[in-house]
Amino acid sequence: MEGWTDFYVAEVGGAAALAGLLVVAISINVAKIMSFPHLPGRAAQTLVVVGGSLVLSSLALFPGQPLFVFGGEALIVGALVGVSGLFQYYSARRVRKLGDPLVWIVAPLVTTAIFAIPEIIGGALLVAGEASGLYWIATGIILSFLASLQNGWVLLIEILR
Repeated sequence: MEGWTDFYVAEVGGAAALAGLLVVAISINVAKIMSFPHLPGRAAQTLVVVGGSLVLSSLALFPGQPLFVFGGEALIVGALVGVSGLFQYYSARRVRKLGDPLVWIVAPLVTTAIFAIPEIIGGALLVAGEASGLYWIATGIILSFLASLQNGWVLLIEILR
């Protein structure tokens, strides 16, 4: 993990700050969010994704940790976030009404996949002894920030249009 410490320290700080901002965005518009059956789950899933980045970046900072152990942690975190995204997808399908945009159902699944797939691939590569898995994991974390920011925009601004 030599050479990656600064990256993961920055990602822990970024993920914590983004999670805090998302909580504020949700709390400001909680009544409006609750008025749309699909949005409470989308808000929760956004927090799960950015929380996954926070947890994974924190785990990367454990001193002396072998790469294959971190790979296993990435597999577990990626899989947990991925499974939570599938649950949210099925929940959104249940509350969908005729005429609701398809993106209301697909967005939480895409947000989750943006994080979970690179983490699972990266974790598997690290477990297999391939250090290139670190780049997959880093990519997933960065993409999770972008997806979470987009969902934060929806929860804070777009919901009021």
